[in-house]
Amino acid sequence: MKKYNSTSDFYFSFFSAWKKIKLSFVLMLFALAILSCDNFVEVDLPNSQLTASTVFEEKTTANAAMTQVYSKMRDAGLFTGYSTGISNLLGNYTDELKFYGNTQEGPANFYNNVILPSNTSIKSLWNNSYNQIYGANAVLEGVTASVALSEFDRNQLKGEALFTRAFIHFYLAGLFGNIPYVTTTNYQLNKSISKEPSKEIYHHCIEDLKLAIQYLSASYVTPDRTRPNKYAAKALLSKILLYTEQWAEASNEASAVLNNTALYPFEGNLSKIFLKGSTSTIWQFSSNTPAGNTLEAQTFIFTAGPPPLSALSETLMGSFQPMDQRKTAWTTAVSNGIITWYYPSKYKNKGNGSSTEFSILLRLSELYLIRAEARTHNGDLTGGKEDLNKIRNTAGLTNTTAISKQEILQAILKERQLEFFTEFGHRFFDLKRFDAIDSVLLGSKPQWDSFKAILPIPESELILNTNLNPQNTGY
Repeated sequence: MKKYNSTSDFYFSFFSAWKKIKLSFVLMLFALAILSCDNFVEVDLPNSQLTASTVFEEKTTANAAMTQVYSKMRDAGLFTGYSTGISNLLGNYTDELKFYGNTQEGPANFYNNVILPSNTSIKSLWNNSYNQIYGANAVLEGVTASVALSEFDRNQLKGEALFTRAFIHFYLAGLFGNIPYVTTTNYQLNKSISKEPSKEIYHHCIEDLKLAIQYLSASYVTPDRTRPNKYAAKALLSKILLYTEQWAEASNEASAVLNNTALYPFEGNLSKIFLKGSTSTIWQFSSNTPAGNTLEAQTFIFTAGPPPLSALSETLMGSFQPMDQRKTAWTTAVSNGIITWYYPSKYKNKGNGSSTEFSILLRLSELYLIRAEARTHNGDLTGGKEDLNKIRNTAGLTNTTAISKQEILQAILKERQLEFFTEFGHRFFDLKRFDAIDSVLLGSKPQWDSFKAILPIPESELILNTNLNPQNTGY
């Protein structure tokens, strides 16, 4: 079979006939094209270069191209709710989950902290992510070249593509450290692209997001919040500014979202936060079927013990204070009469009869805790505690007793553990940021070592592109 440099090379090779093909059929072919690509640096001379295609002459098909990228993010790679996504893998890698499944499965290697460069899960995360980045770049190039789209539609799609590109690169850098920042679909350039330091990756993300904010509409273009708006870009920008220790800027961007109470009234009912209509949701994935729900529910929910895959760890369950209502609202016990296990039940609907839950990637609680941390680092201890207490009080807890800067920061880390468990690797990234990953995991994970805070680059990538060398230290 002919190999393509990216999903987009295949995707656009048949766009000249787009208007003669029904949209549903084209989207099916697009999905198959993505699945057929083994590697983002696999190259062969494509049938055509990425130029202004007829797909971007119409609003409907241009939007479909962008929403297909979101569909692929939901179904494969870093952000999928399946067991192959980072919500499950990093939950096992840290201290959130205990693994009970087949020892030959990918999550077992994460739970045991024995990830090798040949690991197929690592290869899948890497390749799916870069194929999705290619999709975003394809949309960006297509809408930029389009003369048929309205200025509003062109800007909205450019903003969404830039946002998506930054979103994926940000997580890749958090996992793999130094990586390539891919901004084109030109296979001649990308087949020999080099890594950049993670701090440069974050800088590129910030620049992309600043552009995205200029392009994106303040309102949502769909009522279900499945396509990002200006405030989703500001939320992600706030997060990256926090990671780069730009405290004042991170606080300001978080405030820009939190202060828009007309669009984002805070949802204080724990049982409603993860419903698809929650007003605290900033950005979410739709379900993969019209009457479906989340892939997370399919992955995490079990009804009999021992668990078929993973259960919440004793460490996490023991971290809830007696009055913390999140334990009741967001975890569920399963017992065989002798042993009791718990699974994360933020998402509760595993069926397909009625769609009540979507997979939430950005929500207001994170913005409060981002601002709490940024304010505290910047010396505003009172403001930091106010934001921290917003989340604590919602969980049924009293105000924090922390007084000093260091005490407040540790209280924030603790709150993040209990607020974001099994959500896209928050715990892993937080422990790294707080320089606490060794002190926490060395005591609970027998095969943990400091170098494992960065995952290995897939060995297949190093063979295909020697400019990605050297391998990360320790591997």
